[in-house]
Amino acid sequence: MSSDVTIILPDGSEKVIGPDGTGADLATQLGSRAANDALIAVANGTQLDLNQPLPNGASVSLIFPASEEGLEVLRHSTAHVLAQAVLALYPGATFSIGPPIEDGFYYDFDLPDGQTFSDDDLERIFAKMKEIVGRKQPFIRSEIQREEADQLFADHPYKLEILDGEADDPTSGPQGGVITTYRNTDEFVDLCRGPHVPDTGYLGHFKLMRVAGAYWRGDEKRQMLQRIYGTAWSSKKELKVHLERLEEASKRDHRKLATELDLLSFPTELGGGLAVWHPKGATVRKIMEDYSRQRHEEGGYEFVYTPHLANERLFQTSGHLDFYADGMYPPMEMDNGTYYPKPMNCPMHCLIFGHGQRSYKELPLRLFELGTVYRYERSGTLHGLMRIRGFTQDDSHLFVTPDQLADEITSLLDFVLSVLRAFGFDEFTFNLSTKNPEKYVGSNDIWEEATDALKEALDRHGLDYAVREADAAFYGPKIDIDVKDAIGRSWQLSTIQCDFNLPERFDLHYVAADGDRHRPIMLHRALFGSIERFFGVLIEHYGGAFPTWLSPMQVQVLGVRADHDAFASQVVKRLKAQGFRAETMEAHDPLGSRIRKGKLQKLPYILVVGDTDVENDTAGVNPRGGEVERDVPISEFIERVKSEVEAKETTPRVG
Repeated sequence: MSSDVTIILPDGSEKVIGPDGTGADLATQLGSRAANDALIAVANGTQLDLNQPLPNGASVSLIFPASEEGLEVLRHSTAHVLAQAVLALYPGATFSIGPPIEDGFYYDFDLPDGQTFSDDDLERIFAKMKEIVGRKQPFIRSEIQREEADQLFADHPYKLEILDGEADDPTSGPQGGVITTYRNTDEFVDLCRGPHVPDTGYLGHFKLMRVAGAYWRGDEKRQMLQRIYGTAWSSKKELKVHLERLEEASKRDHRKLATELDLLSFPTELGGGLAVWHPKGATVRKIMEDYSRQRHEEGGYEFVYTPHLANERLFQTSGHLDFYADGMYPPMEMDNGTYYPKPMNCPMHCLIFGHGQRSYKELPLRLFELGTVYRYERSGTLHGLMRIRGFTQDDSHLFVTPDQLADEITSLLDFVLSVLRAFGFDEFTFNLSTKNPEKYVGSNDIWEEATDALKEALDRHGLDYAVREADAAFYGPKIDIDVKDAIGRSWQLSTIQCDFNLPERFDLHYVAADGDRHRPIMLHRALFGSIERFFGVLIEHYGGAFPTWLSPMQVQVLGVRADHDAFASQVVKRLKAQGFRAETMEAHDPLGSRIRKGKLQKLPYILVVGDTDVENDTAGVNPRGGEVERDVPISEFIERVKSEVEAKETTPRVG
């Protein structure tokens, strides 16, 4: 006879749930809300279906829909329902993988006879999914042998590749030699590790979003599959909010706005993932870069320049040819060797540090470069400025002694946050990635010292942060900084990365006070990440309506009639003399039409001058987002905007 199962709840209390007790039994004991809403259980860190037995003595928590883990389960289960619907509606179709992703899920399909999904198909599939949800079909887990798996998925070659280990899928591949499946009906079974919601009735708040092409295993030489993306949430309200946010995001899409505002373009003649900057976009970029250079100079950085390509020996030394070759462009065979476009600036900065003997008195040495790099991104991953093949990094590499590390990281964090705030970001998320005990270089002592230094810097600033255990790269721990934009989306921008690997590979040393040679610690710091991506984020954050200090054109001066054009031109000259970017538009078109054009260009200020203004040296001020002000002295307006620009305010001032 089975013994009672005792488990430990998150608050430390114990609960006896009877012989062979499950998560469902625990939920029932905890009350009607838990019994109705719980999705899965977590026992000693392992996720379990609610009907799986709980280990005696385990620490157990229940996962609910609104939590991050709960949403992941909802989305994964909804992906299964999507697959079930497609296979039912399209005889002969096969499927590959269907994981949960941020805000949703997807599943990849191979349709017979070269068929593709249309928008009408999505509506049909959605209706079928709703039907499946309404049936409240249970998710039934089974552990099976390979022979049975081969029979079940005989008509699904992509599943067989996963079973063979040829395709890695962390959501469905065998784990520890165990093959698991989930069945919803006699007609539908999927290869999956789980866990899942108890039945399809728990799923109801979802929407199919779009179809895209996706090469199997990301290999352009393999079959192009049809990928259906969807989103799923824990409530109707959350789904509605998400869809409204997507609608707003669509209006702010940097690719759309970059075209409408004549900032930049992606000519097909250039090839995918490459942009040309038009004068207006280049103006904003120059302001960004000039501000960055100014702040770096004030922060004690030294400017460097490095070439766009290098001999393969450099990337052999750095290890990039061993670890990053797939992300590099093919080599160029020259008469004096083999060369690669650089994917990173850091190897060249190591060469600068290693040129000649360094003293501890020179440290910390802070090198800064706006360096253009080239990375071969797969065509399917390209996305405007957010994922691009040639881009410029605001790249800093700092070389420090171990006893300088904590102070330097603290100063560096302050520097990064200060610059990001200047561009209008004030909500941040911090993540600390720690050592993977299975994959690292350097001593345990130096890892502990560097990790403590990163923690100390975050603590000194009083910042909350999440620890991503074992998530660091093999060469050192790091801090990632995400910013939240105007519509609540998070963007991973800045990184502070410790590196014990490159100083070793390049045999870098400095002479300490004791006369001995010591290895420096290297810090990588990308503030913007890249100029291009940061610019794209800025466009979407501001919806193209840049703050006055960043705007490519700050003031437009319009005469009411043609006889006011001369005075309008004089005002423009006065504004330019004060350093403002200003222009006029002669009165060939009606005033209302010219004002509308200016507003479509999202200009911070439009000045209108008429008879009274010519007499009194005033103007009507039309600030973006504000009411029109009459009879404002030109000198007063100049001082107002000058103060606004100097303060880097994010909205035009209203008098």
